[in-house]
Amino acid sequence: MAYQSSLHRFLQHAQQQPDKTFLNQPVAGRWQQYSFTDVEQQARRMAQGLVALGLNSGDRVGIISKNCAHWFIADLAIMMAGMVSVPIYATAGEKTISYVMEHSDMKALFVGRLDDYLPLQQVLSDTLPIITMPYPDVAEFAASNNQSWESMLADHQPMEQIATPDLLDTMTLCYTSGTTGNPKGVVITYKNIASAAKGAVDVIGIAHSGPQRVVSYLPLAHITERGLIEGIAYELPLEVFFIDSLDTFISDVQHAQPTFFLSVPRLWVKFQAQILKAMPQKKLNVLLSLPIIGNLVAKKIRAKLGLDNVQVFGCGSAPVSEELLKWYQRLGMNIGEGWGMTETSGLSCGNLPFEESRIGTIGKALPCVEMKLSAEQEIMIRGDAVFTEYYLAPETTKQAFTDGWFHTGDKGELNGDGDYKIVGRIKEQFKTAKGKYVVPVPIERLLLSNSALEQACVIGSGMKQPIALVVLSENAPQSQAEQVKLLATLLEQVNAELESHQRLDYIMVCLHSWKPENELLTPTLKLKRNEIEQYYVHKLPTSVKQPIVFEE
Repeated sequence: MAYQSSLHRFLQHAQQQPDKTFLNQPVAGRWQQYSFTDVEQQARRMAQGLVALGLNSGDRVGIISKNCAHWFIADLAIMMAGMVSVPIYATAGEKTISYVMEHSDMKALFVGRLDDYLPLQQVLSDTLPIITMPYPDVAEFAASNNQSWESMLADHQPMEQIATPDLLDTMTLCYTSGTTGNPKGVVITYKNIASAAKGAVDVIGIAHSGPQRVVSYLPLAHITERGLIEGIAYELPLEVFFIDSLDTFISDVQHAQPTFFLSVPRLWVKFQAQILKAMPQKKLNVLLSLPIIGNLVAKKIRAKLGLDNVQVFGCGSAPVSEELLKWYQRLGMNIGEGWGMTETSGLSCGNLPFEESRIGTIGKALPCVEMKLSAEQEIMIRGDAVFTEYYLAPETTKQAFTDGWFHTGDKGELNGDGDYKIVGRIKEQFKTAKGKYVVPVPIERLLLSNSALEQACVIGSGMKQPIALVVLSENAPQSQAEQVKLLATLLEQVNAELESHQRLDYIMVCLHSWKPENELLTPTLKLKRNEIEQYYVHKLPTSVKQPIVFEE
């Protein structure tokens, strides 16, 4: 299949529609618009500036920032200069930032909007060139080797002879968010990203549906946003809107009026909680059951979220319960579940276009990849979107492949229609004291089918029976007595669907949410199971007489 690089596609759009708005950035309540010409000219000047700093083709250049227009422009500048981008999560801690800088041999770093600059300042050297993005809060960041975005643009003419990368050249070094150990540097080529973006466009079906708008708010350091939002933005193109802050999230989405909206399970749960806070489930059920009024209510809810013009809804990055997807379906929001990895350059498989009969599956493989199950039921994948190596880790790379097929580490099932379903991570299964293996994800899905729960983690290595750690949502009853009653019923319902060795001994309600900030979630909101278990193992009761207990 013929592909064109993200840079090539962007330049085509810039030539064909130079004055069309490409990026929309909110700053202090006002929207700044950047046309394709604006973006191209800034990127060309910035590319020339990188060369003037003494950097060479192939050098690694970091980007650490929340999503913003200048993240895209910096990325394009790095491509134009023939260099390799190295994104770092805006929430990354000192240890991760230091590791990525050193491991990648980073030669320069773009710094944008962060909630906390201290971890970055702790690890910066005086020799690493820093380019600060033009936002008021970035002005707080001070380093002796800073270069402002404005000065870089003013001091350099647009680069005339930009790089023309081969599809097999490295486009980005993308570090896995890592639920265990140090992150691995995944070498992603222009072909990897181009094939994944083109494959996603083909299955999502928005290429011929008029102008498309998206909101970029999931971390651009993660392959989901990088491949599905930035990658498709260059491929189609898309008009991209960014978020000013969490406080302005809904109003910014309402302004953007996206036609394609992607989120992760944790955030879909939070959106649900906000809806149910305004309208209790019983009342919502009654209204939705009324033929004409039900449609009006559903439309009003979508409008309040700013999602009334969305043609395609997507969910990925972590397991999601069927019940949550069906709940949203009643609101006219058909959310297609997708699957992919850093190593597969984003979306590789999806229930897209959405089909109700495929809820609970991740659908079929995209045209750019092939998938199969191994004898151990591990999902194996190969194709144009699949990476070829981990950076500076030949042995790890060798172990990751068998006859050209990449070991994803995900345990799956395949139904009669050819749709895949993720059962869980192979390494996440644990053995109880009875010698029986338990896969936690299906049990967690059953628990999370109840909207009173926001988070759940099943543990039980070496225990006689598994247990569940849960965090309650805003929809949970306020009184502890009501919470116990609800959870006891849920426990009974869940255990009724499990084999004897899988049944939960009890549920422990945790006091605080799990977040990236307390290092119990990855930056993409996946459970860091080892850390969660280590944190709570000493808090577990020595003897349990009740099915529901509370963290003390």
